[in-house]
Amino acid sequence: MKKLYIKTFGCQMNEYDSEKMADVLHSTQGMDQTDEIDDADVILLNTCSIREKAQEKVFSDLGRLRELKQLKPDLLIGVGGCV
Repeated sequence: MKKLYIKTFGCQMNEYDSEKMADVLHSTQGMDQTDEIDDADVILLNTCSIREKAQEKVFSDLGRLRELKQLKPDLLIGVGGCV
């Protein structure tokens, strides 16, 4: 079974959206959520471009995830939210 890791930045609406994404991916793809980023098959970063600090954190995380992607070429990384 594939595992999903979601990291949420920004407002409370983004928290709701992250929960909704996890629910949809679980019901349609059978993905289970994990708290361990290294165990994930899919990583979603849910951010808010209105809050500049949240956007900067996502860019920083994407840089760090580049190394993990090299180790796990099948890893899917997505960015969502109000971008």
